[in-house]
Amino acid sequence: QVQLAESGGGLVQAGGSLRLSCAASGRTAAMGWFRQAPGKEREFAAAVSWSGGGTAYADSVKGRFTISRDNAKNLMYLDMNNLKPEDTAVYYCAAAPTVATMKRNRADYWGQGTQVTVSS
Repeated sequence: QVQLAESGGGLVQAGGSLRLSCAASGRTAAMGWFRQAPGKEREFAAAVSWSGGGTAYADSVKGRFTISRDNAKNLMYLDMNNLKPEDTAVYYCAAAPTVATMKRNRADYWGQGTQVTVSS
């Protein structure tokens, strides 16, 4: 069984930066981040393979967000730069067999979520 716990959310002004962290227990393969804005469905944001060599990003965050992981510490990160008000959402850490699975908006394990609010 995999358990995931996010941290690092908060309030930031537009143009600012935040780093989200996800602590994992249990064996994980690919990991990623999803987000859900108020009144919208949860959507894929970024994913990284177990080795860290394979990554994928939603078009809306490409070039601004960077996903990475440290398997020795069982941690995954999402560095978010040049944040925009439309990035405001609850961000969820997730784990799945492959990056491709998460690109299809699916995952096997989910964290509880952490709120990110970007003010204009």
